[in-house]
Amino acid sequence: MPYLLNLAYLLLVLFSLPWLLVQAMRKGKYREGYAEKLFGLVPRRRSLTTGLSPATGDGSPAKTCVWLHAVSVGEVNLLAPLLKAIEQERPEWECVVSTTTMTGMTLAKKKYPGLIVFYCPLDFSWAVNAGMRRVQPDVLVLAELELWPNLIRAAECHGARVAVINGRLGEKSFRGYRRIRPLVASILRRIDLLAVQDETYAERFRALGARPEATHVTGSMKYDGAQTDRNNTATRRLAALAGFAESDIVLLAGSTQEPEEEMAVATFRELSPRWPQLRLVLVPRHPDRFETVAKLLDASGLSWQRRTTMKDALSPLPRAMPPRILLVDVVGELGAWWGTAQIAYVGGSMGSRGGQNMIEPAAYGAAVSFGPNTWNFRDIVAAMLARDAAVVVEDPQEFGVFVRRCLEDPSYAGAIGQRAQTFVRSQLGATKRTMSLLESMIAPATTITGERLQAAPC
Repeated sequence: MPYLLNLAYLLLVLFSLPWLLVQAMRKGKYREGYAEKLFGLVPRRRSLTTGLSPATGDGSPAKTCVWLHAVSVGEVNLLAPLLKAIEQERPEWECVVSTTTMTGMTLAKKKYPGLIVFYCPLDFSWAVNAGMRRVQPDVLVLAELELWPNLIRAAECHGARVAVINGRLGEKSFRGYRRIRPLVASILRRIDLLAVQDETYAERFRALGARPEATHVTGSMKYDGAQTDRNNTATRRLAALAGFAESDIVLLAGSTQEPEEEMAVATFRELSPRWPQLRLVLVPRHPDRFETVAKLLDASGLSWQRRTTMKDALSPLPRAMPPRILLVDVVGELGAWWGTAQIAYVGGSMGSRGGQNMIEPAAYGAAVSFGPNTWNFRDIVAAMLARDAAVVVEDPQEFGVFVRRCLEDPSYAGAIGQRAQTFVRSQLGATKRTMSLLESMIAPATTITGERLQAAPC
């Protein structure tokens, strides 16, 4: 099986090579991490079987190693509450983090400076086995759903248990996996822990062959990672940096894709003359679109500023009146920027992306809106709409109507935000449940290694 998968992957890479080269030249993607991705040359840990501490080499018992894999920015953020819980409750565990995308790598290095961070090897058998030999994890933790057959088999082969946390399986993915159920079942049976967001997902995993005793409903960890206090240090700093006044009304369009920035700019242009206190913040989903949005703003004729040109708010020099439109052209700050917004639009929901995470603005008590295409967050959307804690805007016209109503009737916007924040607070606790399951799964390294190596020799 590994060799057939290797052949299939190689054919896929060759077929995709022209597209990959174009993406590398035009957008700067896929330009780094080749040694880690193709050959598994990830940062090395000392073998857990030597009896030496990976950190000091002083002969003390080796730490339990937890390898957490987060595909991109969303999953990297998702790990924050779990890593915090590990640091507080299990400081003897050594954690390493892998990611797949360049934006994920940038954020992970910024967010977790004390941890080893690297690109996850691609699912070629030689690459994942090399990665496992160098890291020697006791547990491989996959965020949400990453069913890579060779990676999971390599973990099992090298004595590591495998866990999926915050697991989710949408209807579309479920139908696709069901067509290849024998292959999917063989992968799922190798997973020791499936900690999923709700019972619907649990039933789907079990229907595809997951072991019932390994499948647990924990809730969504995305709620636990959400900040509910607008007075937090990061948000206060950014608000001061942007020059926001107490009387300002911030409309933030975050995780946007084309044509959502244009929609937000058009709404701002229409409403800003009547509401001079209105401020617009744009945060595109992908860094390669920063320049595209900058050109859009240039063409609009409106006064605007880049986040990267903003001066420190603590500077003793006098500051001019800041422009009313801000383009956030950096990665990893959106979570704190949401705390400045009274009116929020969550992007990726007017086009084909399927929506982005709307929990963060809801947790701050913003009046949350999003487009009609939110299938990636179907359950969260359904729960919020059932509580009148968000508004769906079908098109740019409806978005304009929503923003206008929020400006004309602040109590309307405030009530939506209050219901949204109350909902988020009611969902907390998934990280604690996940942590408990991981603790019960992790046995002494020598026991795990002996059991797993006997069960699935390399």
